[in-house]
Amino acid sequence: MTADPVTPSLDLHDLRAKVQQLLPQYLADLEALVDLECGTFLPEGVNRVADLMRDRFDAAGWSVERREHVAGPGEAQLGDVLVARLAGSGARRVLLVGHMDTVFPDGTAAERPFRTEGDRAFGPGVSDMKGGLLAGFYAIKALQESDFGDFASITYVCNPDEEIGSPFSGAVIRECASRSDVCFVLEGARENGDIVSARKGVIDVRMTIRGRAAHAGVEPERGRSAILQAAHTVIALHELNGRWRDVTVNVGRIDGGIRPNVVAERCDLRIDLRIPTERSKDELFVAIDAIASSPLVPDTTIEVEHEVSFPAMEKTDATGRLVDKAKTIASRLGFEVNDAATGGGSDANPVAAMGIPVLDGLGPIGGADHAPGEWLDVSSVVPRTTLLAALIAASP
Repeated sequence: MTADPVTPSLDLHDLRAKVQQLLPQYLADLEALVDLECGTFLPEGVNRVADLMRDRFDAAGWSVERREHVAGPGEAQLGDVLVARLAGSGARRVLLVGHMDTVFPDGTAAERPFRTEGDRAFGPGVSDMKGGLLAGFYAIKALQESDFGDFASITYVCNPDEEIGSPFSGAVIRECASRSDVCFVLEGARENGDIVSARKGVIDVRMTIRGRAAHAGVEPERGRSAILQAAHTVIALHELNGRWRDVTVNVGRIDGGIRPNVVAERCDLRIDLRIPTERSKDELFVAIDAIASSPLVPDTTIEVEHEVSFPAMEKTDATGRLVDKAKTIASRLGFEVNDAATGGGSDANPVAAMGIPVLDGLGPIGGADHAPGEWLDVSSVVPRTTLLAALIAASP
């Protein structure tokens, strides 16, 4: 056996051959998952994804814990979290994370079910992230069939609510991450094949602008238009774009007023912030607070609330070493891989914020996520799943 220096216990080409043998099973499972209606707010469908994954874990000798979501007052019911664990004989504690939900409404899978055209597979969630969800399982299965057990544990969290910021599963992921040495998140690779070493943080901001109502025709001078102030505020917020590198501000929703003939007493803004570092977040908050404290329309007030959906995932030296290993492994397998930063958040963000080395985008190559033309490159499944398996097996 010709062992690779990065994975001394494994022959990489032997590992790839095992993944290739598993491809028909992978594709059958992919079709089954894509054809399930499993938008985040369709818990029965998400739980059917969980059923399939639990069956695969059970058959492969994993221990599986299933945690049910209990909706509180006013909360939407969500699907269950699966936490699967596999014990080994080594020292490294590995965490895998993949999500089972999609963004699509009920009926989407029936309208455009799984199909293939040449080397591409299509269907809702095929790339984001049914392909990666299965890649994690089949990467470990290939390692099991290679008799590789040089790890203390592999924990795989399959979560039901990533598309809304993981409000239920986030605590479970952080709990598992606290007992892990490295984490691999299985979102699809970028369209050009890049893996992800950094992600922007995502912050949801709500601004409430209050003015004074009045009859718009009889005595408009007595009014103080919250909508007029909102217009000034939106312009000021969007002028923050470009002040800091890679920071973006977008007012995505405006809701104000009750009738055309009433000076608007209230207007609400919903704002999306994307920040590459925690430092940029602090500076951005100072600027937003300055805008809110200086309204241009007299006698109006602006209240600001913000919620961090995902902290920034910053590329660290430890993450950089993981990238170097990925590049070396890919080269030995005959292809090239590079890393990139992206503006979208994922479950990698909070794990990285805990100081744990994380790589994301380790699923197969895909694109057009959240859109009708979502696709997955079937020819990338074997090389990318082999890369994932080898990264899991790589010496620390």
